[in-house]
Amino acid sequence: MADRISPERRSAVMARVRGKDTSPEMFVRRLLHAAGYRFRLHDSKLPGRPDMVLKRFHAVIFVHGCYWHRHPRCSRASMPGTRVEFWKAKFAKTVKRDRRNAGQLKRLGWRVVTVWECQLANNPEAAFYRILAELGGVP
Repeated sequence: MADRISPERRSAVMARVRGKDTSPEMFVRRLLHAAGYRFRLHDSKLPGRPDMVLKRFHAVIFVHGCYWHRHPRCSRASMPGTRVEFWKAKFAKTVKRDRRNAGQLKRLGWRVVTVWECQLANNPEAAFYRILAELGGVP
């Protein structure tokens, strides 16, 4: 199946895909802040530059998009119809990098919490309570 839009238009669309300050990430940040948690953003000294770093709890939070980070068994993690081999390789590298970063953080003694975009969309309250439970409760 050929791409329905021009390469220039596709490039413009892809350039708008953000790596930080995404809507799901901003949602989690607002909830955490309202609950009294304080955190730093995108600490470049830590593997994977976690979306949120809660030093007091020695925990990091990643807010992953289901499509880009390949959430298992999620309908949002669909495969593009064109250049399938390219996308398989790209997605595989992303998943491998995510696992490597989480492993490095755990070896450094950090608790790693991953929140998926679909969890926030389908049941934000349950996703937030899961985050709180993994952080150990009240700040």
